[in-house]
Amino acid sequence: MALKRVRRRRRASITSLIDVIFLLLLFFMLASTFSDFSEFEISSAESHDGVDSDPHVIKLLVTSNGVDLYGKTIHVENLSTELQDLIRPESSSIVAVGVTEQATTQNLIDALSLIRTFENFEIVVEEPS
Repeated sequence: MALKRVRRRRRASITSLIDVIFLLLLFFMLASTFSDFSEFEISSAESHDGVDSDPHVIKLLVTSNGVDLYGKTIHVENLSTELQDLIRPESSSIVAVGVTEQATTQNLIDALSLIRTFENFEIVVEEPS
């Protein structure tokens, strides 16, 4: 008579599963910590009455190689000094920003980040003419 060996089932260990879940949780927590979010409050030119009638409207056109300010191409790094000359401290200003088709989203964000550092500027996005 042959004795059959009875195989005993091993208990499933969930330690490695818990380790994997912990590592994934740690990875996503660290990844979200390093991402930087910011918001820009802008309005469209259609929703803003009288943009063209306001005497202190600064018109910018964001292009792929810089910013066009009244027909003069400026590098984004120099935009703050150019805007400093156009500021009227006694009143708020409207910055009408247009974007060309060749400009990237990063070009627009770079320009908006510099504009946002000034006080009393309202940013309005308009279609480039």
